[in-house]
Amino acid sequence: MKLIREILENKGDEIWFVGPHATVYEAIEIMADKVVGALVVMENDKLVGIISERDYARKVILRGRSSRDTPVLDIMTSRVIETSPDNTVDECMALMSENKIRHLPVMQGDKLLGVISIGDLVKETIKEQKSTIEQLERYISG
Repeated sequence: MKLIREILENKGDEIWFVGPHATVYEAIEIMADKVVGALVVMENDKLVGIISERDYARKVILRGRSSRDTPVLDIMTSRVIETSPDNTVDECMALMSENKIRHLPVMQGDKLLGVISIGDLVKETIKEQKSTIEQLERYISG
């Protein structure tokens, strides 16, 4: 099973983030521009939260708030579930399922290395399954 560090190597090292005092509108703009469903919230190079499209839908739109007037700090998830680069795809899928989340910051100590999504993990799982099937087909056909 592949380690998260290997997925980050293939994915690249770009990390999209926003500050806690930015508006939710600014965060949504970044998500739309970068085609991502969540942003880590950073303050002074420290991970302080995560904001997702789900946070926006549930904590702004459904409550009749304005995204232009609401700071990220007000709706972000501050108790961030994170993973290590040495965890496996299966471990991270289990962590995401148990916590009903779709994005995991990857931390090495206090350093943010990247963010993986459920989509990253599904792609890797499909790739591994395809490889296994191909190996089995070669074995069967001699």
